Amino acid sequence: MTPESSFGAVLSRIGEIQAPLSAAGSVLIGLLALIAVTLQVIWLILRHVNTIAHEGAHAMTDSALGHRIEWVHLNADATGATRATGGKLAGNVTATFAGYLGPSVFGLGAAKLIEVGHSVAVLWLTMLLLILLLFVLRKLFSYVPVLVTGAVIFVIARYGSVGAETITAYLVAWFLLLSGLRVVLEHNLDAGDAGILAGMTHIWRGFWVLLWLAGSIAAIAVGGSLLV
Repeated sequence: MTPESSFGAVLSRIGEIQAPLSAAGSVLIGLLALIAVTLQVIWLILRHVNTIAHEGAHAMTDSALGHRIEWVHLNADATGATRATGGKLAGNVTATFAGYLGPSVFGLGAAKLIEVGHSVAVLWLTMLLLILLLFVLRKLFSYVPVLVTGAVIFVIARYGSVGAETITAYLVAWFLLLSGLRVVLEHNLDAGDAGILAGMTHIWRGFWVLLWLAGSIAAIAVGGSLLV
């Protein structure tokens, strides 16, 4: 796709079917995503994408449950926070629990779209979710990772070839799946959400970590099978 191609022609790809990559190609992209997740110098930058998905999952769950989203904060150290009001205990537990599974669930959703031939849709849906997140951000830095991530995806979706878009969609899916597991393992019992859940339910915080661990591993297994 060249810069001269019409925007309408680019958008028409969303409803089209894109051919999947070979199993070898998908595994190669998965290995690249694994490097990005495990190599600290790269992870220090890309972990912000995981935080976006984490806080976005909180916000989406709160919104789906009818809670009022007051704000979402994304910090320079790749931590974040989401504040919502109007929920009851069950809803608050659900929304709090959703954060650490957010990247894995988003990655699984991306893998399913790729599996049914809608790789391009992964990129445009990601941009739509990032745009919606902008409306609830409050701290100045919060806009930086969201806008940078959105800009990179937009450039590829707008000017890249179908092949480039497909590869990027696979990379997004693999990264979200793998980063979800890394963060659960890294934060473990120190996870702030685990402490909040323990305070709300009086259930040992390790119980919630085990659920997140099981969920993120299951997402990699299922998502990987869809991608390969």
